[in-house]
Amino acid sequence: MNKWGFMEKALEDLKKSSLYRTVIPLEGPQSAYVTYEGRKLLMLASNAYLDLCDDPRIKEYTIEVIKRYGTGSGGSRLTTGTTELHVRLEKALARFKGREAALVFNTGFAANTGILPAVCQEGGVIFSDEMNHASIIDGCHLAKAKTVVYRHNDMADLERKTLREWRESGRKGEDFFGLVVSDGVFSMDGDIVNLPELIRVTEKYGLLSMIDEAHSVGVLGKHGRGVEEHFHMEGSVDILMGTLSKAFGSEGGYVCGSDTLISYLRNKARSFIFSTSLSPATIAAALRAVELLEAEPQRTARLQENVRWFCQCLKEQGMDVWSETAVIPIRIGDEGKAAQVSRRLLEQGYYISAIRYPTVKKGQAILRAALMSAHTKEDLRRAAKAIAEAVRME
Repeated sequence: MNKWGFMEKALEDLKKSSLYRTVIPLEGPQSAYVTYEGRKLLMLASNAYLDLCDDPRIKEYTIEVIKRYGTGSGGSRLTTGTTELHVRLEKALARFKGREAALVFNTGFAANTGILPAVCQEGGVIFSDEMNHASIIDGCHLAKAKTVVYRHNDMADLERKTLREWRESGRKGEDFFGLVVSDGVFSMDGDIVNLPELIRVTEKYGLLSMIDEAHSVGVLGKHGRGVEEHFHMEGSVDILMGTLSKAFGSEGGYVCGSDTLISYLRNKARSFIFSTSLSPATIAAALRAVELLEAEPQRTARLQENVRWFCQCLKEQGMDVWSETAVIPIRIGDEGKAAQVSRRLLEQGYYISAIRYPTVKKGQAILRAALMSAHTKEDLRRAAKAIAEAVRME
């Protein structure tokens, strides 16, 4: 018997349907330009929105920390894995987000799969946007609470389903537990949660609100503080989750909230309790990045200007594209065509990812452009022209 036959068949099926994936190993740091097989490419696929992965000040500080603290943490946060740097980073994140406290996880995925099962117990209900990130979906699966999926960014649908669940629970209002969770900026389409209406619903029905700010911190708001600042609703969200691996250019996830929430998660979130902590070097890079963003909000302003410019350049090329965020979807549809356009652009010196099922629905493949504050207007003008020509050729 061929024990691996089912895997071989699955891989062959992926190839036939243009869904097979490979990796592209980059040579050197990730910035506006990257090197692949000795060739210089304009990077249009990175989540390092503020170009902090290669910032010399962050690198110098991280090197100093490695010399002092070494390379590994040696244990979980609740045993030997907490250094003073971990504590400083959590205080910096809480300050940046205007909350009482924060907790750092090893990844954003670990944060969502730790927070949701810890907070949402059996008998409760999680209301989740249908376009939420896979980490939220998996966090809901791990939780013992019931999950109700509402239509994408449709707050009327959310309210209808909340009212239905409240009535069917047969409980008094004060006994009904529910939590609404949504991306702040949706990672594939780049659209923004309707936060004013989401908070209206959660306040009306006594639900907790949780927003995943992976793609909104450093991107939205005058100071890059995210979706609350964008809507001038600072302090409105109960649970603010985010990542250190995107705008901050490091690694890890975090959650900000009240002292009560953070103390509870420190004692209940399994992905926090049972993981060896992030290394001092990783924590140092994130800490310095938070400090730099606080001191240099112009990075966010440049990114926002680049988004407006790039969308305008694409429109001038006859492409119906628009976004308010650094994630700009260019809709292709067919998976094979999207993969071919991406390959053609790579050959021409542009690194832009083809996003296909299961990340998006079948037949709805996109090119996902992700911009950086370090891109120049000329970079983006040339890229828009190349993208439009590559799409028309297929």
